[in-house]
Amino acid sequence: MKKTLKRPNYAEELLKIIQSPLKNEVLLDRLNDYHERDIADALELLSPQQRKKLYPVLGAERLAEIFSYLETPTQYLSELSINQAAKIVSFMDSDDAVDILEQMEASAKEKIVTLLDADSSHDIRLILSYDEDEIGSMMTTNFVVIRKDLSIRQAMRELVTQAGENDNISTVYVVDDADKFYGAIDLKDLIIARETDELNGIISTSYPYVTDHEKIDNCIETIKDYAEDSLPVLTDSGKLIGILTAQDIVEAVDDELGEDYAKLAGLTAEEDLHEKTSTSIKKRLPWLIILLFLGMAVSSVVGVFETVVAVLPIVMCFQSLILDMAGNVGTQSLAVTIRVLVDETLTAKQKFNLVLKEMKVGFLNGLFLGILSFVFIGLYICVLKHYPMGHAFLISGCVGFSLMVAMVISSMVGTLIPMFFHKIKIDPAVASGPLITTVNDLVAVITYYGLAWLLLIHVLHMI
Repeated sequence: MKKTLKRPNYAEELLKIIQSPLKNEVLLDRLNDYHERDIADALELLSPQQRKKLYPVLGAERLAEIFSYLETPTQYLSELSINQAAKIVSFMDSDDAVDILEQMEASAKEKIVTLLDADSSHDIRLILSYDEDEIGSMMTTNFVVIRKDLSIRQAMRELVTQAGENDNISTVYVVDDADKFYGAIDLKDLIIARETDELNGIISTSYPYVTDHEKIDNCIETIKDYAEDSLPVLTDSGKLIGILTAQDIVEAVDDELGEDYAKLAGLTAEEDLHEKTSTSIKKRLPWLIILLFLGMAVSSVVGVFETVVAVLPIVMCFQSLILDMAGNVGTQSLAVTIRVLVDETLTAKQKFNLVLKEMKVGFLNGLFLGILSFVFIGLYICVLKHYPMGHAFLISGCVGFSLMVAMVISSMVGTLIPMFFHKIKIDPAVASGPLITTVNDLVAVITYYGLAWLLLIHVLHMI
């Protein structure tokens, strides 16, 4: 029998070690065997008193790495004095430090920043100066940079010197005499280069980059396409001021997916477990008010067809079927369209072809599901509702045909609405999700009851 490798629970192991009566030197030696992430998990299981005893053992430099893995690091920083907190922050990568400082009250944040050394303070203030949706807000100043006129030997010496304080060394960045970005060198290429080789020969001068004021949303595809360990961040004048690491890139993509998911639900931003109830209400209420009035419009349309319901009450049974299927199809088309619209080079012809394709998919799926509805709903009405077979299949035929038409129209609407919002520079993910659902309900109601009124009452004279 094949055994499955069981992942050990390091947090529980660490908890036992920390709570055991070990001397500080022995305890530190034991803790050095564990990853900072696991120690961070263990910290959350300790009482404040136990943590306060542990902090001096770990030291500020190790705590800086551990705190970067905590979900709510400000909670743990508040257990320390301002001077201790500032010392820990000073050992952090600038981007991690900024993430923590942004969660703190303005007064506490300013106190900590003023206690930092000049370099750390400058880097943190630089990153804090950017809006949270700009690339500059995610960058780190932890990287190795050399000048282009160095020899291979000088470049290696500079790398060794800077690597002591900068751990992002897999890519070495190169600047000219004016500190403008010139290119990048893969660490492996620098290591295997001969001393007699020219440095310029191993510099990639066409290395991809992003600019500091670019919107993160607009750079996601560029960042993913190049799949580099890090990307340089430049000013508009070409000066190298930071980098985006692979971890930053993953976080950016993850945040983008989370935000898009939230937007499709009609939220202006992603919520978390620690968010205040009032803040969540403010995010959700605006769209709910809009949808309330759109829902009233749908209900009013149903009221217009009350004569159809009065003479053929059985058609009410299948209203939710039409609405749900139309909504599902519209949401599918919406998801495909938003994904395609990420490509800013999309031509009008390609957009037109996308609309046709989605309508074709909607038609073929609608045709198949319409036939199934015709057969099974007809049998249901005939056998269980005791309608004459002719009338039963006339009604099921109307349901099936309405389903097909509603799915085609919903596919078109689900494609055109996000295209329209994209055209007028409104994020289609924000505006489309809830709107698509309600518009498709409106389309489905008009289609279904309109066809029932036209086909069953006026053309086939069922009553």
